[in-house]
Amino acid sequence: MRSVRKRAGGALAVAGLSAGLFVGMAGLSGCKLGGGTVTIDLKLPGGRAPGDVIRVNPEDGSRGAPADGPLEVSVTSGRLERVTVVQVEDGQSTRVAGEISTDGLRWRPSPGTRLALAAKYSVDAVALDGHGRRSARHTTFTTVVPENRFIGYFKPENRSTVGVGMIVSLSFNQGIRNRAAVERAIRVTSDPPVEVAGHWFGTDRLDFRPAAYWRPGTRVTVDLDLRDVEGAPGTYGIQRRTVAFTVGRAQLSRVDAERHTMDIRRDGELLTTLPITAGAASTTTYNGKMVVTELYDVTRMNGATVGFGGEYDIKDVPHAMRLTDSGTFLHGNYWAPADTFGATNVSHGCVGLRDVKGGGADTPAGWFFDRTLIGDVVEVVNSRDSVVSAGNGLSGWNLNWTQWKAGSALH
Repeated sequence: MRSVRKRAGGALAVAGLSAGLFVGMAGLSGCKLGGGTVTIDLKLPGGRAPGDVIRVNPEDGSRGAPADGPLEVSVTSGRLERVTVVQVEDGQSTRVAGEISTDGLRWRPSPGTRLALAAKYSVDAVALDGHGRRSARHTTFTTVVPENRFIGYFKPENRSTVGVGMIVSLSFNQGIRNRAAVERAIRVTSDPPVEVAGHWFGTDRLDFRPAAYWRPGTRVTVDLDLRDVEGAPGTYGIQRRTVAFTVGRAQLSRVDAERHTMDIRRDGELLTTLPITAGAASTTTYNGKMVVTELYDVTRMNGATVGFGGEYDIKDVPHAMRLTDSGTFLHGNYWAPADTFGATNVSHGCVGLRDVKGGGADTPAGWFFDRTLIGDVVEVVNSRDSVVSAGNGLSGWNLNWTQWKAGSALH
């Protein structure tokens, strides 16, 4: 499901500037707004549309939140089932200690906990209402950055194992004017060695990739030497750190929107072909290569967050894999009839796989989710849509090597 912001392309949206990538519990996403009528009723079973029960303070997308709080996750009824608050610094995640109250209505940090300055935080929460129905929420916020300093938030996570399509991405808390100096202060190397080049998307995001997908088993090291680098007049970096990740097996998936199928290949061999449903005629799915950037066992998809008003609000979408910042997911679908998959396209821009409510391990969605890494590539072909913008998520593989290097401040 996609956001109406898709046509803007270019820079990464605030909600997508996650410094880390998590196999988490909850997220917000939506469908693309298209002309005509909606082709599938996305109301929950029985026509119910439960309200927003999970509240998070600071608000989602907040910048400059005070390091001394307040930080709280709460529900007005029912109970919180699980809450995870994570600080991500230069791609390394640290969990914030805290407890759910005995009545299950709120989560707060442990006494004496103080948040870090200039840090990105991710909040994932799952709650149950009085009828045992599950709701999920994912938010992010950033604490205050000292005056006249800039910081870059890094993906993927330090020490992670990723797919061959992973692109190193840094998002800065403010615009960079001296892009050459900042790019020069970031060194990306690999073993075995390959040429790696940077590409700027606007003034606040810098991505790095090689000419072709990483070779399986490659170890990639990112050296950040931004301390005292002047990114803009009178504004200096504060980071000096080395992070690294490993490239795992090569898994490439190809979605054919016209045939309603997805071929999954592992190290060049066809594993299987799964039936799918892609975007309907009025809300088509992007063509092109997209990279999995987030994995959620359950997530919320709310049309109100992306311009659809109250058309749908599904709080427990299972096995969700984010492909773009604008809201394209590959996810499990339990509300469409089973004969939809492999036969017709009915989604709002996402790619759907058959699933059951709560997520089944032996369903097509569960099978694929369990075999997916952050950094795996999903390519969509034969959709009646444009090619996804290179800056929408980690979609830079849609640029050839000459086009990619042209976006560097050093070439």
